[in-house]
Amino acid sequence: QVQLVESGGGSVQAGGSLRLSCVGSGLTFSARCIAWFRQAPGKEREGLAFIDAYGSTSVATSVSGRFFISRDNAENTVYLQMNGLKPEDTALYRCAQRTDNTCVSLLEYSYDYWGQGTQVTVSS
Repeated sequence: QVQLVESGGGSVQAGGSLRLSCVGSGLTFSARCIAWFRQAPGKEREGLAFIDAYGSTSVATSVSGRFFISRDNAENTVYLQMNGLKPEDTALYRCAQRTDNTCVSLLEYSYDYWGQGTQVTVSS
């Protein structure tokens, strides 16, 4: 059974940084496409970044240059480094896993398993 557990969220002031972690269970985590999404109250879920099993990444234009995704397969962990945080980055951040080693998009229907999320709150 696939389990994804996010951590690293919290409250920061604008301009600060956070690094979110997504720890996956199972032997196949390192061979799967993993993505980060966020959802703010009253807004649609937004895809932020993905990383495939080979380390290739893609980051949404809206956060490009501020957010970076990486993975440590030895730790079964995918990270989202977030710099220059803004109040509009406040949201519940969730990681998701696709049942494939490649990533095709940041559309949520492409992903099969989801973590519960970690809250990020940015104050001005």
